[in-house]
Amino acid sequence: MTFALGTSAATIRAAPLLLIDVDTEEGVTGRTYLFCYRRSGARAIADLLHDAVALVKGQRAAPGEIAALLSRRFALIGVTGVARMALSGLDAALWDALAVAAGLPLARLLGAEPKPIPAYNSNGLGLMTPEAAADEAQKLLEGGFKGIKLRLGYATLDEDLAVTRAVRRVLPDDVALMVDYNQALSCAEALRRGRALDQEGLYWLEEPLRHDDYAGHAALARELALPIQIGENFNGPEAMAQALAAGACDHVMPDLARIGGVTGWMHAAGLAVAHGLAMSSHLFPEVSCHLLAATPTRHWLEYVDWADAIVEEPLRIENGHVRVPDRPGSGLSWDEKAVARYALA
Repeated sequence: MTFALGTSAATIRAAPLLLIDVDTEEGVTGRTYLFCYRRSGARAIADLLHDAVALVKGQRAAPGEIAALLSRRFALIGVTGVARMALSGLDAALWDALAVAAGLPLARLLGAEPKPIPAYNSNGLGLMTPEAAADEAQKLLEGGFKGIKLRLGYATLDEDLAVTRAVRRVLPDDVALMVDYNQALSCAEALRRGRALDQEGLYWLEEPLRHDDYAGHAALARELALPIQIGENFNGPEAMAQALAAGACDHVMPDLARIGGVTGWMHAAGLAVAHGLAMSSHLFPEVSCHLLAATPTRHWLEYVDWADAIVEEPLRIENGHVRVPDRPGSGLSWDEKAVARYALA
């Protein structure tokens, strides 16, 4: 990774990616990738993917129909965790194949036009000294980004405030600063820190509590002026529906690999419209930019460069926007020499 990512849970220095190629009988290949957090996660997800593909091999069905079938077949072990990620990855690759076969960018297949999507830079800005954070924040503005994300969750509120203020001071007034606690706080501590952060000119407060504590997040959303952002851990659209029914957030940011791939994302986008909530993305910017183009309440794209090293054509950043590729599918193709160089297995 270009920048190490220090969070309240761990420091991440390398991004284990699982590359997925789905070959169809018509000779079309659909591609996507998953960020697997750990090498062991990539191996487990790969095993489940092979199992899932064996269950649907030879079938002629739309990706949504395949997703429903596989959800039933995996119900006894539970469509959560690595099983959810495996099925989401397969769904995204199938949608890519469908768009490639149609000769259309994925955004167009979903009824939208490829267009520039506003992005914030989420590379780096992990837990570090205020001086180091301020220096790194300025580097993250390259490309004209109008938003960056800062990870918090230091041992004390004073440390959180010192780093936040150091970063905010070096940013232009028109640059949004999002902060993410990565589920580090209790509800009482989140309320205490949130009230202090209310005064610091921040854009949103992300996942201060355990991701599925919807009642706790709802209490924060009622008490704080700072908008609450959650969603990267929604296990399918059903979990998002539960969170919205609880009033748990002001914004949502589903993750392609946990919401259910493209099929799950489009269901989630409908929920966001029904509740009038702005919807951002979490990771996977190469595919997420197409999905946001087709999301009526689209908000911000979370940009990371983790796949740049192994794709033939990385995303283009222009004036803080990601340019949605006008190539068929999601536009993903692997740099095979780079894949061989970085291969874990």
